[in-house]
Amino acid sequence: MDEPGKMTTEFSILNLDGSSHDPEETEVFFADLNLLQVIDRLTVKWGRDVRKYYLYFPKDTEAEAYRRAVYGDVKKDAVYRALMTYMERLAGIAELRGERERVSNTLQQAVWRVRETTAVCEAYESLAEELAKGEPASAGMKEFARILAEFLGSESYRRTKETMQKVLTEIRRTRFVITCERDRIRVELREVAGEGAYEEWISGAVGGEITRFQNPFMADIKITELENECLEILRTKKPELFRALGKIPTGSECETPVLRRFSEEIRFYLAFAALQREMEAAGFAFVTPGTSEERPMEAKGLYDLALAMTSLSDRRSVVSNDFSLGDGERFFVLTGPNQGGKTTFARSLGQLVYLAKMGLDVPAGSANVPFFSGIQTHFSVEESVETGRGKLMDELVRLAPMMEDYRQGSFVVINELFTTAANYDAQIMGKRVLEHFIGLGCKGIYVTHIKELAEERDGVVSLRAMLDARGVPTFEIRRGEAEDGASAAGAVNKYRLTYEQLKERL
Repeated sequence: MDEPGKMTTEFSILNLDGSSHDPEETEVFFADLNLLQVIDRLTVKWGRDVRKYYLYFPKDTEAEAYRRAVYGDVKKDAVYRALMTYMERLAGIAELRGERERVSNTLQQAVWRVRETTAVCEAYESLAEELAKGEPASAGMKEFARILAEFLGSESYRRTKETMQKVLTEIRRTRFVITCERDRIRVELREVAGEGAYEEWISGAVGGEITRFQNPFMADIKITELENECLEILRTKKPELFRALGKIPTGSECETPVLRRFSEEIRFYLAFAALQREMEAAGFAFVTPGTSEERPMEAKGLYDLALAMTSLSDRRSVVSNDFSLGDGERFFVLTGPNQGGKTTFARSLGQLVYLAKMGLDVPAGSANVPFFSGIQTHFSVEESVETGRGKLMDELVRLAPMMEDYRQGSFVVINELFTTAANYDAQIMGKRVLEHFIGLGCKGIYVTHIKELAEERDGVVSLRAMLDARGVPTFEIRRGEAEDGASAAGAVNKYRLTYEQLKERL
């Protein structure tokens, strides 16, 4: 089918400039922030090929806003249902296409091609109708609706529809009457008026109810020798019908590059919308983040999405936190007891920035996330036996590319650096790391056991992981000065060294 003149492959529902991008490698922060767990969950239903769309950021604030507006449309009930129905239809078309390719009889294959093409046309027409009811407001969805309307109104599409309708009408009017007389079988070709169902016609012809019937075009892809002979008779008697069949494009030939691209890329939004609906049904909040550069970076009720997804099956409680990084504040320095939720909070901040940059809703009750050029992370790992360098050297080797990147305005998450260094050395190196990223205009969080890094100075905000009256972590994160006793209390609790616990053991 010829494409309408104005339609090009440049339109993308995902990328404002129409570009396509297939990342060659996955950045470190995806693993550090447990985002790969989220992405793997999304690809279970929607296929591994949708994964690539989650591995690169839009190019700028305008591109992020474009996606955010599209997602705002996609999550509307009417638009979501329309798109989900469309995806179900596409799955059915893929099955038809597979069946057509397995048909060996060329005459029968032609009719299966009509079935496939008819299904494609119905899918696009239904989508156009249902999208109009959903009243999309985003520039991306409005442009797609215009492109789809242009496609459905094109001369090539109209000709294809007319040809198919004529062919289908002819096929529905055609009937074979097979008569068995002793050792002979006689086959007659008849035409009937109207478009009644095949089983209704044959029931009337034999004067009784027929519970089993066989349509050689629409039943099994394998046909009998007798059915094959019937098709040969039909081709002989109605050559014009098969000439018309040969002119009908396959379903894939009907689909333009723009429509095919839309069908692939829209799954990015649908996959997350489906997950969001599941999480919201379980009581977890999501919100479209603000993006004001004038307001603080902040969130209320922020939680770790990967942890929340796991809680759906293991019923683990998930604690949310509030935070605000105001004017002149650049970096959180988070201290507190082990197992107190520090790493989880740091990950939730990174996830917040990632989802906001992707143009999706974020796991919080409210949020404002200004633009960041990217995300950089450095998480402490176990000492590698393979490198033989020792943990501190491994950390420095992995930290060097981040320090040499000089990426302006990124969001940085650092988790427990220099844990094997002497306290004084770790303090000096940690301050230099903070000063480096603050000097680049970055914002972020530094999780550490070194309370001196949290001392009051320009750009640094001290946060603490809280303990209850018994010294048990509450997983709440609050502003406050680092405490000497926090780590000690955490260690005592972790290793069961309280007075009562020691008394029990002795």
